[in-house]
Amino acid sequence: MTVHTLLFVALALVALALVVALLRAIPRHRTAWPTPLQAAIGLVTDFLDTLGIGSFAVTTSLFKLFRLVPDERIPGTLNVGHALPTVVEALIYIVIVAVEPKTLLLLILAAIAGAWLGAGFVARLPRRGVQIGMGIALLVAAAFFIVGNLRGSSYGLGGDALALHGTRLWIGVGVNFVLGALMTIGIGLYAPCMILVSLLGMNPAAAFPIMMGSCAFLMPVASLRFIRFDAISMRTVLGLTLGGIPGVLLAAFVFTRFFHVNLLYIRWLVVVVVLYASVMMLRSALQRRTQLTEYVYEA
Repeated sequence: MTVHTLLFVALALVALALVVALLRAIPRHRTAWPTPLQAAIGLVTDFLDTLGIGSFAVTTSLFKLFRLVPDERIPGTLNVGHALPTVVEALIYIVIVAVEPKTLLLLILAAIAGAWLGAGFVARLPRRGVQIGMGIALLVAAAFFIVGNLRGSSYGLGGDALALHGTRLWIGVGVNFVLGALMTIGIGLYAPCMILVSLLGMNPAAAFPIMMGSCAFLMPVASLRFIRFDAISMRTVLGLTLGGIPGVLLAAFVFTRFFHVNLLYIRWLVVVVVLYASVMMLRSALQRRTQLTEYVYEA
């Protein structure tokens, strides 16, 4: 069995485990059917995710704008809701870009380990801790977007390599471990991973199977812990999932084939949206230290 076949089988197993966990948790949450808005957010954000823009920062911004999810449940809802669409992305890009199997496997395993440790910590954080953490995370995401917009998707760096060896490989493993842990609080892995592979001399295209493969494994793994601790808004999770999978397929097989749009304009719009969400998140943390914020949501 080849490494790629092993990855496909493993993706199917973690996806199945997540589906089973969700089906078991739904009765406990007494969840109504997702609204069209929740599904639309999933479609749009996972559409952008498939194009390499990322989904976490934009989704968080929309959650704040429409007051859909309590702040302390946003990290869990992000990870669980986008997990299955990201599995679909990984299945597509692992086939398209032929990253050396050993490099791909080690970086993915490192991200999974980081996510497992991070999810248990984040799921227990109080609301204000999550607000501060996510507010800072969104500022970091905006900084990555700005640098990427000004210097290009490869950040002015990169090479042609599709594999890492020796010291560079272990640096990549260590950094991807940290990125996997940070994913659980809402810092998307895509932009940092693009910078990582570029700094290590890899072809920027190699970031796609690495970052999507990492997320496709770490998000279901982290999701099992978020579900266990009831740190999600189930109705929104289902909306993201049901809208997100069609969004991935539209971006991968329709948009990239038949349309040629300059994504730079979209990325600058994302910067504005993310900065707005960051300000609102930090404002909530500073103004409401002792009060519960009123949200219109259904767990």
